[in-house]
Amino acid sequence: MIWLYDYFLIIWCRKEYEKLRRQCRRILRRSSETFKLCENGETVDNEEDGGSSAHDTDSSSHEDVVSARESLSSEGKSPDVEYSIDPCTTLSEGADASAQNTESSDDSELSEDSEVIQASAPENREDNDDVHEDFATWQRIIRVDAVRANSEWVPYSPSQASVSEVRAQRSAEAVGLKEHDHLEPCRVFHAARLVAILEAYALYDPEIGYCQGMSDLLSPIIAVMQEDHEAFWCFVGFMKKARHNFRLDEVGIRRQLSIVSKIIKFKDSHLYRHLEKLQAEDCFFVYRMVVVLFRRELSFEQTLCLWEVMWADQAAIRAGIGKSAGSRIRQRVPPTDDLLLYAIAASVLQKRKLIIEKYSSMDEILRECNSMSGQLDVWKLLDDAHNLVVNLHEKIET
Repeated sequence: MIWLYDYFLIIWCRKEYEKLRRQCRRILRRSSETFKLCENGETVDNEEDGGSSAHDTDSSSHEDVVSARESLSSEGKSPDVEYSIDPCTTLSEGADASAQNTESSDDSELSEDSEVIQASAPENREDNDDVHEDFATWQRIIRVDAVRANSEWVPYSPSQASVSEVRAQRSAEAVGLKEHDHLEPCRVFHAARLVAILEAYALYDPEIGYCQGMSDLLSPIIAVMQEDHEAFWCFVGFMKKARHNFRLDEVGIRRQLSIVSKIIKFKDSHLYRHLEKLQAEDCFFVYRMVVVLFRRELSFEQTLCLWEVMWADQAAIRAGIGKSAGSRIRQRVPPTDDLLLYAIAASVLQKRKLIIEKYSSMDEILRECNSMSGQLDVWKLLDDAHNLVVNLHEKIET
């Protein structure tokens, strides 16, 4: 009976994902029709309002993710990981292609779309003008981020790396992805998958929608998973832990930054006093590391290593291993939900001498943290993080 349950669960997951994708296409089709009416001069008011509002939402919805004094800025990154939003990117580019490439079966299945969010989304939301407006903004940012995703994953996913140009182009057309002529077929294919899954997630969790940085979290997942619906549900599970990083109120981010600050304070009072002098004790200079879970500081392989150790800790806690005072694991390195934060604190502590002796402003520390990409040894980082856990875990917890 277990195999039968698993079979129906797989079928359900695939169908729910396909429903979300159909709803994405329906919204884009409606937006395309509105745009065409506007182009023909039949109506301008709604489109002007929608365009203006979408632009405003663009500047505010993801601003909090990159706020923190530009800690998610493009500084120190390679050109293909640039994350500024191109104001010339229009909704029509994707909407027209999406409408043209919609499968013939979509029309007959549109009646099912109203059920999409009910069965799966944590926050139900009606398919109204506000959703269209928000989705237009999310869709535009998603496409920019997807096209600019880097190619670090290529050596680790030979099947996707060898995708044909025809298949890559077909995938791009299916999601209305343009502006990709400069990319190799494997990167076009990767970008199209990012668009499809991130758009579906934006509808699945409209409270969060899409914010810059989420593509960084999804990219490694789709690199190791072949099926979009499976990658989508893995991403949903991942975001249950990470979604608070993208809330506009930033409560989750501030809690995590506070923990990093406490770790540094307990471990190195001299460094902490220097940070206080610079009014940087809130540790906002590691904002980007927290939001994208070290993804931009570590290589693809190092990222998977860190994330898997982090997930193993979380699995151990769920299994009750962390509560067993007599266990060997507990005596050596107690599992913690906050291993990432200990690793982030460890990366700062590794630069303590440089920070104390040479840096006289928070901006200088921010630039140092944003330039760590390619300089970190993940095994040394994990060793230092585990040492911090062993020595400070109880203090931080209490």
